Amino acid sequence: MIRAQIIIPNGTAPGNWQEGGEELIERWKQDKTAFIWVDLEGVQEEHEHEFLLNMECHPLAIEDLQRFRHPPKTENFANHTLMLYREITEFNSDLTLEQMSLALFAGDRILISCHEKPSTSVNQYWTSARSENLLVSPGLLAARVMRCSVTYYLDAMLKFEGRLADLEDAIQEKPNDTVMRELISLQSRLRKLKRIFNYHDRLVHNLRLEIPQRLIDEEGDIEHALTDLYERCERLHGLCTMYYEICGDLINGYMSLSSHKLSNNMRDLTIISLLLMPPTLIAGIYGMNFENMPELHWHYGYYAVMTGMALLAAGSWLWAWRKWMQ
Repeated sequence: MIRAQIIIPNGTAPGNWQEGGEELIERWKQDKTAFIWVDLEGVQEEHEHEFLLNMECHPLAIEDLQRFRHPPKTENFANHTLMLYREITEFNSDLTLEQMSLALFAGDRILISCHEKPSTSVNQYWTSARSENLLVSPGLLAARVMRCSVTYYLDAMLKFEGRLADLEDAIQEKPNDTVMRELISLQSRLRKLKRIFNYHDRLVHNLRLEIPQRLIDEEGDIEHALTDLYERCERLHGLCTMYYEICGDLINGYMSLSSHKLSNNMRDLTIISLLLMPPTLIAGIYGMNFENMPELHWHYGYYAVMTGMALLAAGSWLWAWRKWMQ
């Protein structure tokens, strides 16, 4: 699907703005004062490649767009600036998510957006770009679309903070293998998210360092828009890094608790073994069936041996208790 909306700032209403399809591109080319936003959704690669070439997009930029799982990037060309990033299409509470590549070509009087599936951020500004007077500023409009995507990421990550707090309480109150498995799984997903958010952080940082003059000359304050976008990307990357480290700390805490519990169990077993060793030694001695053992025929021998066993066990327990209390 290819849709477009065009605005002619100096035109007369209602003809100064129009929404339609590819037919609006010819009108945009004829009127040098017109601005246009063209959105390509789910267009086949061959058709997309041909269309972008006709719009004078650089072949290398088109190649980056159509490359499978290309990392987010920004690059300035003679006629346009490419902003390629990952947009969220689904984000669940367990950090499982679906993403897609969204490319924005910001040129002179034109913005082209390309994506495989419906984009929430594109659809939001598709209906509000005219009212917010963003069509006359392709670079600013692209920054706002990216800002909308980053906001969705931020909202999802902030909701995850509550789940992380619940896991921390579970580790302290009742640690078990189920919590451990979930923490390891979340840490793995956070590692992937951290890599993606790092790409976005660098993307906006590089764009701020090398803002093309054509974007600066547009209406609106592109510098402040990019600064705001960068701060959000930086915060998102910082949150993801913090959550990743918290998961690591909780995993280490669980391992420490497990090790401490195992140490206590070994201590209890050692004490039990220590209490049983003297009686076992005595029983072993008198269990040897030698004929020359005078105590075997002693009338009070059984009572004396049992008393000795009890005293040795009590003495061993007292010694172990004093050592433990130290």
